[in-house]
Amino acid sequence: MEIGVVGKPNVGKSTFFNAATLAGAEVASYPFTTVNPNRALGFVRVPCACRELGVTCNPRNSKCIANDRFIPVELIDVAGLVPKAHEGRGLGNKFLDELRRASMLIHVVDASGGTDAEGNILPPGSRDPLEDVRFLEEEIELWFLNIFKRSWDKVSRKVQYEGKDFVKYFEEMYVGIGFEEKHITQAVREAGVNTEKPHSWSEEQLFSFVKSLRQASKPIIIAANKSDVDAAEENIKRMRGELQSIVIPTSSMGEYVLRKLAEEGAVRYLPGDSEFETISIEKISEKQKAALRIIERNVFARFGNTGVQQCINAAIFDVLQKVVVYPVEDEVKFSDKNGNVLPDAFLMDRGATPRDLAFKIHTEIGESFIGALDARTRRKIASDKPLNNGDIVKILVR
Repeated sequence: MEIGVVGKPNVGKSTFFNAATLAGAEVASYPFTTVNPNRALGFVRVPCACRELGVTCNPRNSKCIANDRFIPVELIDVAGLVPKAHEGRGLGNKFLDELRRASMLIHVVDASGGTDAEGNILPPGSRDPLEDVRFLEEEIELWFLNIFKRSWDKVSRKVQYEGKDFVKYFEEMYVGIGFEEKHITQAVREAGVNTEKPHSWSEEQLFSFVKSLRQASKPIIIAANKSDVDAAEENIKRMRGELQSIVIPTSSMGEYVLRKLAEEGAVRYLPGDSEFETISIEKISEKQKAALRIIERNVFARFGNTGVQQCINAAIFDVLQKVVVYPVEDEVKFSDKNGNVLPDAFLMDRGATPRDLAFKIHTEIGESFIGALDARTRRKIASDKPLNNGDIVKILVR
């Protein structure tokens, strides 16, 4: 599972990426600072089951800090997208190719309206950020369209004259872009197209299918960045009112400052917190003190948080509909065979079953699966029962 961090140049994509991962991607106030994609781990933050159980956990695949579990997810920061990227302009082809396997996208938008279509600096309020949202979605959709057009005759012939099932064959043809059967089925339904005669689709029908397919396979949430700039507040209200996407006010620079100061022991702060505590004033420079005052006044007071952690959580839980499940081997101690309490936290699809969890742990465990127990109640769970968020599960094997 990979989340793409996207947007036009110079809107704070790499700052968002660094704030979420502390990976150190290059940042500068000019377009195309990012040429090659940066990959690193961010985290979703959830209350850890140890809080409810009153135990001390020993995580292996995640972190537990102050009774909150931080579960890793992969983020990719790609080159900025400019108009006509689907035709190869700028670093368009490179940008789009890097997003083939992304499960969804976080679109970082300059909510202050302080950058033009190319990413050049303008006075705040000069550009409507809604234009950036629409242009990026269209560029991705036109990229899809170009790919499909190159092989549409083949797809049409196989379906209409050789009896291939459209959905299954389409998935097979474009597996490298990350389409799943459910995405294609949803797009067919929403576009209202006849899958028995794709050769007869009009240009308008094909683009309608492509648009629905993009929405299903590469859903987008909006990180309304630079929210600390005064001009951003009204733009954020408009974006929330006019867009169907989730829009989250974001101060990537504010989050980055807080995380670096926390790493240096100057403040106490966890990603997603709505406040920070100064613990070593001598470690904070005058410039950083000024930044903290802006964060308190223009970010926390207005929006409650910097929004970076909230974007990741929204991507995983609200859009991708994941649930957190804790597998254990000892249902009494909530531990693995080595005594590690709540050792792992897995992100599972909503609707996943105990059998799915068994395969997630290891293929051999999945193949040996005979049942599962709810570790809280010690009761057996039906093999086909959907798991709930926060479940603690013991897998039974033969």
